[in-house]
Amino acid sequence: MKQITRADLAALARQAQSSPRRRANLNLHVQLDDPIQRLAIAMEPDTYVRPHRHPHTWELLYPLAGRFVVLHFDDAGTLTDRALLGDESRVIETPAGGWHAVLSLDPGAVIFEVKHGPYQPIAEADYASWSPATPQADALIAWYRTARVGDRWPG
Repeated sequence: MKQITRADLAALARQAQSSPRRRANLNLHVQLDDPIQRLAIAMEPDTYVRPHRHPHTWELLYPLAGRFVVLHFDDAGTLTDRALLGDESRVIETPAGGWHAVLSLDPGAVIFEVKHGPYQPIAEADYASWSPATPQADALIAWYRTARVGDRWPG
């Protein structure tokens, strides 16, 4: 039996807090080529999830601890959907090819992600061209917190 315990969540959160990326993951799938990827991801509020897409798969998100803002964008970077996962919403599915980003709102927050495998690193073409790679990441993270549907990243 595979399980993720409260102790596992706490340990994962501690790993994220000490990680330079401010994230850590715990995979339930054994191999990266598993046809269904299942993982818990601890994210600190200052981690940067650059807007991206997965052309080959939908992505399902479920909060295990804490709250997250999940943002969906159109091709031009206009915010089309915004949800508070772990409060208003309990599960969010992003369609294949949909531009999206996630912001952790709470220290120690952990999200569970399910999507089709095998694991594929995000190709440069699958990062939103309008989003910064890193130089303005702090500004975009701050924008995530307040952006409303119809807003567009001004950077």
